[in-house]
Amino acid sequence: MDTEALRTFVAVAETGQFQAAADELGISQQAVSKRIAALERHVGVALLVRTSRGSRPSLDGQVFLPHAKQVLAAIEQAERAVRPGSRPLRVDVLNRRISPAQAVHRFYRSRPGTDLDVVTLDTENAAQATQAVLDGTVDASFRAVLAGQVPAGISAERLLDTPLDMLVGPGHPLADAHRVSPAELVGHRIWIPGIRPGTEWAAFYQSLSEAFGLSIDALGPHFGDEALMDTLADSASLATLVGSGDRYVWPRNHDLRRIPLHDPTPVYPHVLLFRTGDQHPVLTALRDHLRTTAPPAPHDAWVPDWAGR
Repeated sequence: MDTEALRTFVAVAETGQFQAAADELGISQQAVSKRIAALERHVGVALLVRTSRGSRPSLDGQVFLPHAKQVLAAIEQAERAVRPGSRPLRVDVLNRRISPAQAVHRFYRSRPGTDLDVVTLDTENAAQATQAVLDGTVDASFRAVLAGQVPAGISAERLLDTPLDMLVGPGHPLADAHRVSPAELVGHRIWIPGIRPGTEWAAFYQSLSEAFGLSIDALGPHFGDEALMDTLADSASLATLVGSGDRYVWPRNHDLRRIPLHDPTPVYPHVLLFRTGDQHPVLTALRDHLRTTAPPAPHDAWVPDWAGR
């Protein structure tokens, strides 16, 4: 059923004149007549009674009119629901502890009341998260993606480079260092539980270990971040890697040490994925915020060869 014909019928029924309905809708009287005739053919009954003084709904038209208004109201409500800015921007930050989540939180604090829906697609890899953006499950996602492998319909903007820190307990041989180079980590076990094969973060750590000859593994079960902190505090040999903007907390008596990496500085390249042409005003504001507030990249930054700019 043609919704414009429905709109025209309601206009004629309420104004009582074809010309008045035409003026209200911004079309010709002839167009009004054609729409009404097509609608009456579609429903198989006469909806209007034409008189010398105008038009009024027939008995069938009187029954049809409230339903037509309900349909038009439902259409208007549906259109309002998807208008840019009429619903919260739904953003996948992967994990609530890591840099993207912290960056989106800072954005929200700079614009209190911004309509945001923050989610974590933490079981999805980059390809699956990209598909979620394409499908409209989320509006945007922070991921590390291979250069040249962003599908049609998706825009990718590298907006958040996160330098890595080493996290160790007080008994670790490097615990008192102010900065550590990747070369100094050779021979030390770096434990990052929870790395899943086939994910972009697995690819990142694989590239990092190959580039610098590091021993990075995810052996053993991952009992959560608190258990990881406990293990590091008690170990004289284990280290892990975290983003400099990641938020982790631990008991004071753990005395964990967070030590920046340098010479070069490994950087995790967070790319914001979103549908090309998406006009949601909060997405535009978020991108502008990230561009203007992102710290400058380290002069000695290292990223995998597959990471795009």
